[in-house]
Amino acid sequence: MISAKLPSVIETGDSRRKAVPEGDGTTGHAGRRRLPGVDLRPGAVKQARKESGLSLAQVGKGMVTAPAIYLIETGRTRPSLPTLEHIARKTGKTVEFFLADQSGNTDETKTGLIELEARVAEGRLEEAITLGDLLLKLGTSAHRLGHIRFLLAQAHLQLGKPEQATSLLREAHAHFESVGDVLMLAECMGSEASVAYMTQKPGAIDLAERALAIVRNMKAVPHATEARLLTILASAHVANRDWENAIRLYEEAIEAAGSLFDLGRMAKMYSGLSSAYRETGHVDAAVKYAGRSIALLEVLRDRVSLARAENNLGLILLAQGDRTAAHKHLDRSLELAEETNLEVGRSHVLMSLCELSLLQGNVQAARQFADQALAMAERLEEAANVAEAHVWLGRIAAEVGDEELCDTEFDIAIRGLTDIGVEERLLRCHGIYAEILESRGELKSAYEHMKKAFSASRPGILQAEADETEERATSA
Repeated sequence: MISAKLPSVIETGDSRRKAVPEGDGTTGHAGRRRLPGVDLRPGAVKQARKESGLSLAQVGKGMVTAPAIYLIETGRTRPSLPTLEHIARKTGKTVEFFLADQSGNTDETKTGLIELEARVAEGRLEEAITLGDLLLKLGTSAHRLGHIRFLLAQAHLQLGKPEQATSLLREAHAHFESVGDVLMLAECMGSEASVAYMTQKPGAIDLAERALAIVRNMKAVPHATEARLLTILASAHVANRDWENAIRLYEEAIEAAGSLFDLGRMAKMYSGLSSAYRETGHVDAAVKYAGRSIALLEVLRDRVSLARAENNLGLILLAQGDRTAAHKHLDRSLELAEETNLEVGRSHVLMSLCELSLLQGNVQAARQFADQALAMAERLEEAANVAEAHVWLGRIAAEVGDEELCDTEFDIAIRGLTDIGVEERLLRCHGIYAEILESRGELKSAYEHMKKAFSASRPGILQAEADETEERATSA
């Protein structure tokens, strides 16, 4: 197995080239052996430094000394991979620019990469991360940096840790772009879109659409990749509460997948379809797809995705009025989230439990869940979930008759949703607040918020109608 072989490579370095000094003196920690060196194209480092207008000291700053850069330039020593990446960043070049042999067909990380891919595919994610981190330390991994980082990012994403995947995907993106690997560039952009919608950052839909366009412009469209990207794009629409587009794209994804059965991806498609059908009022279809998703995830033992699917089913059962069954699934969702250390998305589960508690008349429990959701969303900088938590706190305040606090919470929520530009959520927030104001007898304010809700869903229509009315009045 590769896991048994690779540590000895790191410990011994490259013993085949004793004529050239090993590495550049950089080590991960004091007392460890030097990292193996990377073979460079003669003159590449000096060329990059000159073109960037930097001195030896400026290139090495923060990593190695000016004399060390001079030794690398003159070929008297080979840089470790971390040092080469530092030089690449400083000079604005890609790692590939410096490499002596860009074929990468015989390097010792080839077997390791195959093993890494297998571990990710089999769901052995912690093992995959250990191996991937090990591969990144090898000097001979330079040609395979893009694939190693991409697979490492997939492992982190599947563990529900998008923040760890961000820098890996950014560097993998640059690698695939520089070597002209169009398919892997599209795959990478798709994963970057996943990170964006999981962390509630803007740009997820644009990234996924660009990736999909790249794939569909290829002479032979890779349907497995197309299906993956359609699923990611659909998930981004779910995050934006654009249910009709989400359903359409999930159905396209299932059609594109055809007979290419990826049970894990199919489970996520079913879960996404279930969420979209629930929000559009098709509860029977939502229950059907939620059940399919959970069944597949149980088989795959994907406990991170199962936590999300259980939350989804709990909300569907809540919509059906089956609070007992909903409580069971929501409790299991939270239990799975805690068991797997899932943080991203846990605030969704807490807000679902808040909703259930409020329906059961347990205001104290509802407030506790909303406060926990707010604290987690703020810590993870999930702007949309922060606003949603304030919506729930506003509803709780309305329930106990604290009108001032209710107004404050909804003001915070509306400003937050306006700032991040999620129109569907903003529409819903205005609508909820309008109902609360109407029940308080504040009809004028309620009307204003209903008008804003309509404006958020149909930008420009109210102004067009006002202009048309004014024009008719002028003509008369």
